[in-house]
Amino acid sequence: MTRTPQQRQGDWAEQRALRLLHQRGWRLLARQWRCRWGELDLLLGKPGRLLLVEVKARRRCGADGWGVASLNRRKWQRLASTYSCWLAEHPQHSGCSLELVCALVPLPPLRVPVRWIRWS
Repeated sequence: MTRTPQQRQGDWAEQRALRLLHQRGWRLLARQWRCRWGELDLLLGKPGRLLLVEVKARRRCGADGWGVASLNRRKWQRLASTYSCWLAEHPQHSGCSLELVCALVPLPPLRVPVRWIRWS
């Protein structure tokens, strides 16, 4: 299946975020996991902890502030529903604490660090 340029950029941004998280000791559990409610970009784990990462890739800071504007209540409700579906398939993780973050990943040629936004 052929990936669109936007999908390839998203893949690159996810890989960049994933490399940084691997360096911090996180282990990949799911990538681009889909169900009827949506998609989980990255889901990583450490003992007793899960990290759900929404990745936003941009070439420049536009009107949506690197993608921050898309992080509204509806988006997080869809992520919560999608996560619930994933958890139903992986009940061994039901006792883990969950942290939600967004990775704002600047696309090349920018050499700006990834920004992490925690959702509480």
